[in-house]
Amino acid sequence: MTIDTKLPFDKEYVRGFSSSLGEPSWLQDLRLQALEKAEDLPMPRPDKTKIDKWNFTQFANHVVESAPYHSIDELPEEIKSLIHVEEEKNIYIQRNNTPAFISLTEDVKASGVIFTDIHTAAREHGELLQKYFMTEAVKVDEHRLTALHAALVNGGAFVYVPKNVEVSVPLHAVFIQENGEVATFNHVIVVAEDNSSVTYVENYISTTDSVNTIVNIVSEVIAGSNAKVTYGAVDALATGNTTYVTRRGVIGRDSKIEWALGLMNDGDTISENITNLVGDGSFADTKTVVVGRGEQKQNFTTRITHHGKNSEGYILKHGVMKDSASSIFNGIGHIEHGASKSNAEQESRVLMLSEKARGDANPILLIDEDDVTAGHAASVGRVDPVQLYYLMSRGIPQKEAERLVIHGFLAPVVNQLPIEGVKKQLVEVIERKVR
Repeated sequence: MTIDTKLPFDKEYVRGFSSSLGEPSWLQDLRLQALEKAEDLPMPRPDKTKIDKWNFTQFANHVVESAPYHSIDELPEEIKSLIHVEEEKNIYIQRNNTPAFISLTEDVKASGVIFTDIHTAAREHGELLQKYFMTEAVKVDEHRLTALHAALVNGGAFVYVPKNVEVSVPLHAVFIQENGEVATFNHVIVVAEDNSSVTYVENYISTTDSVNTIVNIVSEVIAGSNAKVTYGAVDALATGNTTYVTRRGVIGRDSKIEWALGLMNDGDTISENITNLVGDGSFADTKTVVVGRGEQKQNFTTRITHHGKNSEGYILKHGVMKDSASSIFNGIGHIEHGASKSNAEQESRVLMLSEKARGDANPILLIDEDDVTAGHAASVGRVDPVQLYYLMSRGIPQKEAERLVIHGFLAPVVNQLPIEGVKKQLVEVIERKVR
């Protein structure tokens, strides 16, 4: 079986969609050029995963009209549980592809911080958005999926922190999938100018089990000199989504990006997390937790490329595969020529809970400079029967014993995540998936 790769929308549709949003001419032109390129560009080729039969281009609806929320109280209970209402005052909620609710405190506004949906950013901060939109971290013409994304962006968020501004409270975005037939083309940009800092957290969650559509997400994080960005995400989209997500960072001199990612989708997923350490003294730390179940197939690539001297990059990934799920874990530390005295470290571990589950951890070091430090560790294995026997001999049922083993296996990563809210959400999602 092959999937029809003919694109579902033409230039007239894209032009009309852009005009209906009141977008500036540069963005409409970018969309149209991207659509034209998408016709001829090849699909991405994730290592060790064949995606030629995966559907990334066919879907029923590009937009749907969804009602806004007038207050947090109107949210479904499962969404409310993601938000600490008493603590979180800077929140953006997207319902399908509709901006549904936003709250921003006066002190954050007064500091010049922008936190809004991507469409409002295009209308009200067009020149600023143009500076960062697919110009540095992700390029339109990398492959068909980046071009298709650029042409059909229908949601997302824009965060901008000016120079010398430290945002002391997290900015939280929740992207809700309620309609199982509308495609998600979310674009997220987080910019921290020189000497600034921000914590951004996002949730992707399905409230319906009946899904047959695609998700194409691009996130771009730009950290200026001596800036710090902490980026947390919990992805929990339902079976039936075919998902491509790329989250990328570009880090300036003496700057830092910390990634805390809980990749918990139930559908087939391609996920990339790529960080470029451009400036001297730059730092990246990526922590990822994955649970796969059912018959899903997934490919996770984490890459940190060192360009600047004295740069540091750390990768830590733990994954659990249940049932007949299979996943590829690629970890790449690349030290370019000239990035002397840099350090690239990585660890990937996969635990398989059944005979049909499959996991493959591939640690890769690409070293083009002599005066550096680098190391890696990887392991793939099944649940230790001695552990299970010990727990069951104490009267614990097998399912509960497996649950305890899974939490214990993932705890070394979960406990190190830099965002308390992400830790809590991940524990709840893991509990739901392993029971």
